[in-house]
Amino acid sequence: MFDATHGFGDTRLDEMSADPVRDFYTSHPYPPPVANLDRARDEWQDENRHRAEYHLLWPERPYRADLDILVAGCGTWQAAKYALCRPDARVVGIDVSPTSLDQTEQLKRKYNLTNLDIRQLPIESAASLDRDFDLIVCTGVLHHLIDPDAGLRALRSVLKPEGAMNLMVYAPYGRTGVYMLQDYCRRLGIGTSEQEISDLIDVLKALPPQHPLVTLLRGSRDAANPDALADALLNPRERSYSVPQLFDFIERSGLTFVRWYSRAPYLPQCGAIAATPHAKRLADLSECEQYAAMELWRGTLASHSVIVSRSDASPVCVKVRLDDQERWPHYVPIRLPGTLCVQERLPPGAAGVVLSRYHASPDLILPIDAREKDMLDAINGRRSIATIVDRTGGARLLPRARTFFEKLLWYDQVVFDLSSCDNRRAAGGRTQP
Repeated sequence: MFDATHGFGDTRLDEMSADPVRDFYTSHPYPPPVANLDRARDEWQDENRHRAEYHLLWPERPYRADLDILVAGCGTWQAAKYALCRPDARVVGIDVSPTSLDQTEQLKRKYNLTNLDIRQLPIESAASLDRDFDLIVCTGVLHHLIDPDAGLRALRSVLKPEGAMNLMVYAPYGRTGVYMLQDYCRRLGIGTSEQEISDLIDVLKALPPQHPLVTLLRGSRDAANPDALADALLNPRERSYSVPQLFDFIERSGLTFVRWYSRAPYLPQCGAIAATPHAKRLADLSECEQYAAMELWRGTLASHSVIVSRSDASPVCVKVRLDDQERWPHYVPIRLPGTLCVQERLPPGAAGVVLSRYHASPDLILPIDAREKDMLDAINGRRSIATIVDRTGGARLLPRARTFFEKLLWYDQVVFDLSSCDNRRAAGGRTQP
């Protein structure tokens, strides 16, 4: 079984045992446990999926699979999924809920995950692991801590200088309906017994159709799951972060914002807002102010997922731009797994419409013409932009290609491998066919 005491003393154990959030997730584990991870394992057989995820984090570093990964607040299966889908990585999963760790242990045994180590440990005690990590994943956890700042600082303390951290925290405006029903439940003294949750499910079915929570429930895969419902409406402690609050949170923890995990919802050049009279005003704002304005304009973002790095480290997690004429033709685009090109009911002149299955906003679509579709189809994860242009239209297409690939980057269709672009340029631009 998992080690429940490694690395911290009785005082920390006593504090953890008294934490109502720990007790809550012991009785109501979340995410809902799963019996197998076969589908995830099969999806990650594609080498380009691994490379796309890696270069989203580290565009300029050569790909490597043997990462040290910490899944902080791993829940019932997240750490097991990371270990199964990344067999060359060394994965540590920590959580305060013994129920969640029992579920993870079952998956570890089922799939013989010798590369997975699980510990019952609060995030604030991450330093007691006495290890540093290339990648730290902490999604849906920090906002439940008594002191989120202490938790994030603890994670930073075990992040390697050139490491990256993937964080997800709640956002306020898209959770308006959730907060209304949380207040409703508090006023009625709704508890977490099986009968009370069952009654609450019946009450939610009777919500007025215009209630802010209805749309959120309609788009949730776990809306009918009692533990998921309890997590959303009956959790004893949580907070949320607007974009400015999130940036302050990151900065005061000694970290630097690198990028949004999915950036299109935050960019004023993407979607319907780009065609409005405010597009120019938005473009004149600083990046952080653009993101804050877009959160207010969209109004439905229920969470923020970000990639951050240590503020005292060299900028390995670079922000990719296509404004270096000498380098960008040698970037290698890799399609992200959520990409999709639709060819039905197209607008006039379009040969396809590109979208991401992971975008919740329906306006985040990119119509493309026949030449652009040729370039899209030529992406195989190994060809540089210059090679793709040579195959689809020759050098005369290069200026147009820059604009097109920049849009694919904005719309979360591709990431770029920059790790060997200088070598390719020195070798005359030769890349794989």
